[in-house]
Amino acid sequence: MDRTIVIAVPAPIPHGHRVEVIERVEENDQRTVLIVTDLETRIRYQQGSAILGTTSWVGRVLECTIMPAREGVRTSLLVDPVGPGADAADVALREADAAASAVTSEALRWGGADRTPEPEAPRFW
Repeated sequence: MDRTIVIAVPAPIPHGHRVEVIERVEENDQRTVLIVTDLETRIRYQQGSAILGTTSWVGRVLECTIMPAREGVRTSLLVDPVGPGADAADVALREADAAASAVTSEALRWGGADRTPEPEAPRFW
């Protein structure tokens, strides 16, 4: 599900760039974006400091709109959140290794590759 975030700094982030968003979550589940980092260019757009009670997530920019406001310039980003990325891949690889190990041990138990070959029959020419 796409999310629209608004920050009070000019942040011209191109379409398709991955961004990391750090936001503070209030008691009434209201979210305030503090930091947006463009992961392609490593540029950080910050409107507050990251303190306790913050969450972060990664997404891909679908739209970027920079507009004037009374207090300055605002940037509106439409972001498509992506999955956890490397953490999930690491877990999936560990689970795949465990499954392969289990299959190997089960094959050996049911008479797989641990049999000794029968001696060859004598050949008559």
